[in-house]
Amino acid sequence: MPKPYEVVGEGLGRPRTPAVRDNSRHQWEKNRARRPRPERAESGVTERDTGLRTGDLVFYAKYRETGASGELAELFGVPEGTALVERTYRTRCAAESAPFSLVTSYLVRDMLAGNPDLLDDGKEPWPGGTQNQLFTVGIEVDRIEERVTARPPTPQEARVLELPPGTSVLVVRKTSYDIQDRAVDITHITLPGDRTELVFTTALERW
Repeated sequence: MPKPYEVVGEGLGRPRTPAVRDNSRHQWEKNRARRPRPERAESGVTERDTGLRTGDLVFYAKYRETGASGELAELFGVPEGTALVERTYRTRCAAESAPFSLVTSYLVRDMLAGNPDLLDDGKEPWPGGTQNQLFTVGIEVDRIEERVTARPPTPQEARVLELPPGTSVLVVRKTSYDIQDRAVDITHITLPGDRTELVFTTALERW
């Protein structure tokens, strides 16, 4: 599996593939979570957001075990220090050098005990994404909460995302809750402000 690209230079000044992230992507992913593997393997949310094909993408994932910090412990509702699986993801267009985003996801290790494959980053990219992974251990996602803020990038973020000067990043904290109202996945996502559009559509109940 390729290493995350962290060199700046070649991609600067060239058009960058835009990504449109809308909240219907979560239902789209849930609808596919129980589909046969060949269907799940055809595409993922990055392809959906960018319009690219799977063969156009370079994917990187790295897992490691870590202990729950105070903030993560509170969000998960577990004791501080509880074993978590930290998953780092970077996906980029093969014709570009910068990833679309910087993604770090956390899962409670004990929740994954029923499927050892969920502890192996060699199984990535996983057809069907996180919702299918959780489905394999009997977890159904009920709702997803996303909190979005904007800020200047850190020097490392600016370098890895190849941001033009003055470009902000959008920071998303995504929390997935299961049908028992437990937080089952907490993901921190850093999106480059120059190539990401966020779209939120809210369906209203009729009178």
